[in-house]
Amino acid sequence: MSEFEDIEQESTEEFLSEESAAEDIHKTIHLSGMYENWFLDYASYVILERAVPDLKDGLKPVQRRILHAMKNLDDGRYNKVANIIGNTMQFHPHGDASIGDALVQLGQKDLLIDMQGNWGNVLTGDSAAAPRYIEARLSKFAGEVVFNSKTTSWKASYDGRNKEPVVLPVKFPLLLAQGVEGIAVGLASKILPHNFIELIDASIKILKNKEFELFPDFLTGGYTDVSKYNDGLRGGRIRVRAKISQLNNKTLAINEIPFGTTTVNLIDSIVSANEKGKIKIKKIDDNTAENVEIIIQLSPNVSPDQTIDALYAFTNCEVSISPNSCIIDDGKPRFIGVREILKTSTENTVALLKKELEIRKQELLEQWHFSSLEKIFIEKRIYRKIEECETWQAVIDTIDKGLKPYKKLFHREVTEDDIVRLTEIKIKRISKYNAFKADDLIKGIELEIDEVNNHLEHLIDYAVNYFRQIKKKYSKGKERKTEIRNFDTIEATRVAAASQKLYVNREEGFAGTSLRKDEFVGDCSDIDDIIVFRADGTFIVTKVVSKVFVGKDVLHIAVYKKNDDRTIYNLIYRDGRRGPTRVKRFAATGVMRDKEYDVTKGTDGSKILYFTCNPNGEAEVVKVILKPKTKLKKLSFEFDFSDLAIKGKGSQGNILNKHSVKAIVKREEGVSTLGARDIWYDETVRRLNTDERGAYVGAFKSDEKLLTIQKSGYYKLMNYDLSNHFAEDMILIEKFIPKKIFSVIYFESSSEMFYLKRFQAETENNINKQIEFIGDNPENYMHSYSLDWLPQVKILFDTAANNKEIPDLILNVEEFIGIKSSKAKGKRVTAKAIKKIEFIDPLPYEEFEDEIEETQDEVEVQLEVKEPIKEVPQESETIIEEKIKKQETEQKEKPKSPPDKTDDPDSQMELF
Repeated sequence: MSEFEDIEQESTEEFLSEESAAEDIHKTIHLSGMYENWFLDYASYVILERAVPDLKDGLKPVQRRILHAMKNLDDGRYNKVANIIGNTMQFHPHGDASIGDALVQLGQKDLLIDMQGNWGNVLTGDSAAAPRYIEARLSKFAGEVVFNSKTTSWKASYDGRNKEPVVLPVKFPLLLAQGVEGIAVGLASKILPHNFIELIDASIKILKNKEFELFPDFLTGGYTDVSKYNDGLRGGRIRVRAKISQLNNKTLAINEIPFGTTTVNLIDSIVSANEKGKIKIKKIDDNTAENVEIIIQLSPNVSPDQTIDALYAFTNCEVSISPNSCIIDDGKPRFIGVREILKTSTENTVALLKKELEIRKQELLEQWHFSSLEKIFIEKRIYRKIEECETWQAVIDTIDKGLKPYKKLFHREVTEDDIVRLTEIKIKRISKYNAFKADDLIKGIELEIDEVNNHLEHLIDYAVNYFRQIKKKYSKGKERKTEIRNFDTIEATRVAAASQKLYVNREEGFAGTSLRKDEFVGDCSDIDDIIVFRADGTFIVTKVVSKVFVGKDVLHIAVYKKNDDRTIYNLIYRDGRRGPTRVKRFAATGVMRDKEYDVTKGTDGSKILYFTCNPNGEAEVVKVILKPKTKLKKLSFEFDFSDLAIKGKGSQGNILNKHSVKAIVKREEGVSTLGARDIWYDETVRRLNTDERGAYVGAFKSDEKLLTIQKSGYYKLMNYDLSNHFAEDMILIEKFIPKKIFSVIYFESSSEMFYLKRFQAETENNINKQIEFIGDNPENYMHSYSLDWLPQVKILFDTAANNKEIPDLILNVEEFIGIKSSKAKGKRVTAKAIKKIEFIDPLPYEEFEDEIEETQDEVEVQLEVKEPIKEVPQESETIIEEKIKKQETEQKEKPKSPPDKTDDPDSQMELF
């Protein structure tokens, strides 16, 4: 072949090679296949290996690997977190940052990890210090319930160099105790934490086949409404509120915050709401350290009760949480409720306990087996028979032959390994062998085997006792922190601060917050609605905006209160251009926004002649002046609106007069024609209502008050506004009767004596203020109280402390002490040692006049008792001493009666 031919062949081969490469480049690869394989592999990995916890141990993979690494390092001392992270990286392939974050979150849950150093603060959101500065070790609780190498299944780590647990043998509902949150591909998991003690109690109920309830509990405390919890499944929702208390009329304090919030973002939300005009505050201070303390200073003339509701409505003081209980079960994601999770966890705990008992039983049987072999081998001197054996097999056969008569005594066959182990016994042990100790050892093993067998036969009882022991050892400080309540619905428009100014141009028909040059109507908020009545008899309800056309000839404009049936409109209108004059009273309820309504018959040319808005249903008297007309003798007359019934807004009204009206003037101011307002108190939401929910408090008129008494020694007078908030320790709520007398027994700590006082509530400048009546010493406490007119107190004396027997004494409170100021100290009940003191049935009294006389100035209840209330001189404290001496004298004169043989422990019960 010539040189030219060789070059041609090489060129041809090169061309074919390039053509083949081009075909490879343009080869079609279907995207659907890539998506199906690669994306699903990734999604499966994220779900199973990163974001969602396993049902059996309640841990995500990173959490399980952290705990496994900590167990490997565990020697009872603290380890640097950086060291823990480094050891965990043997098992977890995702870097130190993810491991460190997961470790800090585990530690902040305060259950499995004992921490040292600055681990951050879940209340303030402060982050933990760097891993090199903080330390950790496993808690005693974790060591007892999480680990057991004998019952753990193992698998190779991601690089095959180490072994890690498939799941940890957790004998506790850890998933529900800690809670978890994770976002995977296509699904998410959010399981809320539950109370440690309640989980144990519920597990015990499951084992006893009893019903149980399970609701979330948060380390941050606060209140929660779990009425829509839905067992933690998708579609459920809980509401969590901060704990807000009223320090005084100008100051609020937040002491507990909702789960998932911090003091920083909570304060940011409050400041934002203030800037938007939803609330009015002057100052906010964050004094949070170990416990939350946020102090809110209110602006002048701002209602603290309304501000509390506004904080719940417009800030993070109330948050809504939607749980989504998703777990991994047998390698697949499942959505199951918290009740089923707890049942599965309890069953898993019972199975693990059974497995541990079976392993222990097998260990004891092996121990008994070899101890018995050793005893026979030494006591029967079988070891001497091997002295003449020349080969190893001969030694084995000789020992086996020597044991043959005793093999039927064993639980299993004697194997060659058992015989080899016997040959390893040292001569020193044989020479010092003590048969009595060996018998005791075997007997102890047999007793423990019997105990284990008993536990296996009564496995449920054993599991119940296990849970009880866990509760006894580790439940201290784990009481419920979040109080379960039913929340009332807060209407935002009712609680929003009136931070805007509303103006109206009546002639042009515009209203809004930007018309500052026009007529000022009043304060409002930017979420309020306004109601506008026009001269043609139409009205409309619309939203507050900067400027809106509401119609010309505006008669009345005001902020509209939804469902307000106590605001009554009195109206006189002309029906058409020449029709009769009609009169009506109505409430504007059941209206739709931006829909026009007509309060007349709708006849063309109708016109409103007289209009008033009455917030409490007042009905005035008007004088109607008619136009002069031939044969019309009476040109004026008076009409009292109280004679007219209140009807709906669509009613036509009654005919007032068929003649033309010249003018209508008001003659007398009206009084309310509405009856007293019935008020109930609902203990579940701790709010007043008019819907007949809870206990009936009373029927209230305009200026009547509520009385509340607190266990901490305060009383408070307040109006009956439905937005009122009440103290946590309130023990009485009732309608206030001005003449009612308080009788109070309280313990005065400085003298360590009981004092008695009587007083009446002081109304002047004391409305909505907490009035103290047991002194300002924080160690004082109220023992009991009575609102009876003639109360009595029974005193039982402490015989041992008084060194003599003193008869019981019944004290007439009205004779003992007169009515003083609520600030008065009162009188010491007695200098003798008291075992028990209590109010008993009061003395009878006659209700001479039990009707309330109403005037414009006061509401007064007149009650006539058998004897008038009188001031008792200071020396009256000696009454008790005189009665005691008199009773002692009478006791001595009586023949001695046999001693009381009753040893009722309740009769010797101490009061406190």
